[in-house]
Parts: sequence; C-alpha cells; structure tokens
Amino acid sequence: MSSTLDPLLIAADAALRTLFATPYATRPIPSAAARDAAPVALTDIERREAGALMRVNHVGEVCAQALYTAQAAVTKDKSLRDHFLHAAREETDHLAWTHERLEALGARPSLLNPLWYAGAFGLGLLAGRLGDRWSLGFVAETEKQVEAHLNGHLDRLPAADRESRAVIVQMKMDEARHAAEAWSAGAKELPAPAKGMMKLVSRVMTTVAHRI
Repeated sequence: MSSTLDPLLIAADAALRTLFATPYATRPIPSAAARDAAPVALTDIERREAGALMRVNHVGEVCAQALYTAQAAVTKDKSLRDHFLHAAREETDHLAWTHERLEALGARPSLLNPLWYAGAFGLGLLAGRLGDRWSLGFVAETEKQVEAHLNGHLDRLPAADRESRAVIVQMKMDEARHAAEAWSAGAKELPAPAKGMMKLVSRVMTTVAHRI
C-alpha cells in the first residue's frame, strides 16, 4: 500500500514546496565570475526588464518541477522514476537561483504560479501515460525549447545585469545536459504537431508571465 501512495505523497510534497516554500539550492548561485568585475548599476528600466525576464524563467522552473514530478509519479520503471526525481532536484537549483534574482531585482514571482504548476503537472501526467519513451521524448523536446528560450533571454537582458546572465548561462548548460540524458535513456522524438503545440503553449506562458 505504501509503495502505491509514495508517488502521490512525493507529488503533493513537491507541489507544496514549489509553490509555498522558499527554495534552497544545493549549488551556489553561479555569479562568482560576475562579481570579479566592478558592479554596474541598473537603470529603473533595465531593472524592470531584467526582473520580468527572470520572472519568466522562474515560471519555467516552477513548470519543470511539475513536469518531472508528474512523470515520476506515472512511470512504473523505478530507475526512470529515480532519473526524473534527480532531474527535479537539479531543477530546484534553478528555481532557487531565479527566486534569488527576482528578490535582488525587486521583482515578484508570477501571480499565476499555481495555474502554471497545475497545467504543467497535467502535461507531465499525459506524457507519462503515453509510455516511457514518449515521456522521455517530451523531456528532450522541452529542454531543447527551454535552451532556445534562454538564448533569447541572453540577447534581451540588459548588458549591465551580469548576475542574471551568469545564472542563465549555467541553466542553459544544465538543460542541454538533461536533454542529452533523456536521449541516452531512450527518448522517442515527438511528431512535428506536438512540437508545434508545445511552442505555442510556451509562447502564451512566457508572454503572460512577463507581465503577471
């Protein structure tokens, strides 16, 4: 009985921690290199733009927690469940880093985080129900799109915000590794319509989260 309840308890705990607790990283925030140079003050406009971009990234990490937790709850393969939960723990670093940057920039998280979490959790359950290879394919495509999204943010960030840039660069490296690990674990490439739908949903989320 306990083995049946374990995934549900883990999922409930992850939701509560993601949405209502202060996240803590296991790795230091990647900003040491940025601190070697003299700090440059941001203008109010630059601070608002950087804060909005980091809010979007924070939403992405909220969604990552939901996706990985849902996929872990559905799979019957213990090694794959452990893989998903390990990835979620690594993504917690990103959640903590983006939260820290939001506070430093005087910005707030998205007011719609519970909605984003619920939607991503539902997508994770759906992907998991389709089978492990499709679930891994969903991870690989998600991480590929996130990596492209982070590249766009590097172009849009104010040049003076070296702290946020350092965080995004490390996040991008981690996401690329997660995608590679999914392919190595047997991911199946998603059909083009599924990829297109994922891009559309992502565009809606990032547009709304930039403001709310």
